[in-house]
Amino acid sequence: MKQKQRVIFICTHNSARSQMAEGLLRHFAGDRYEVFSAGTQSTRVNPLAIKVMAEKGIDISRHTSDHIDKYMGMEFDYVITVCDNANETCPYFPTNKTKWHWSFADPSAATGTEDERLATFREIRDQIKQRLQVLL
Repeated sequence: MKQKQRVIFICTHNSARSQMAEGLLRHFAGDRYEVFSAGTQSTRVNPLAIKVMAEKGIDISRHTSDHIDKYMGMEFDYVITVCDNANETCPYFPTNKTKWHWSFADPSAATGTEDERLATFREIRDQIKQRLQVLL
C-alpha cells in the first residue's frame, strides 16, 4: 500500500487561508494526502472561514490554529505557503521535494457588512480550490 504524501499549508495566523486549503484538500483527496496547516502565529479558526466551507459541505469547525513549531520535526512532500508574510517569515521545513508559494489576499482583512466579508471569504476559498488542481 502506497504511503500518503504529506502536505502542510502555512499562513500567518492559521485562521482562514491555510485552514480552508487544509479542509479542501482533505475533502477532495484525503485518501491520497495527509494534510496539515499551521501559522507563524497561532490564533483561532475564523468563524467566516468555517461558514463558507460549510456552504460546500466541508466541516472545519473542529480545526485548531496551530503554530508551525508543532510540525518542525516532520518531513513533508509539499510545503505550501498561502500568504506573502508566511513566505517571508516561515522557517525552513525539511523537504527535498516541493515548496510552493501561493499568494492569496487575506479574507480576514475584509471590511463591510457580514455579507460583503463572506463574499471575500468565498472568493478566496474558490481561488484556493482552483490552485489545488495542481495536486489533484
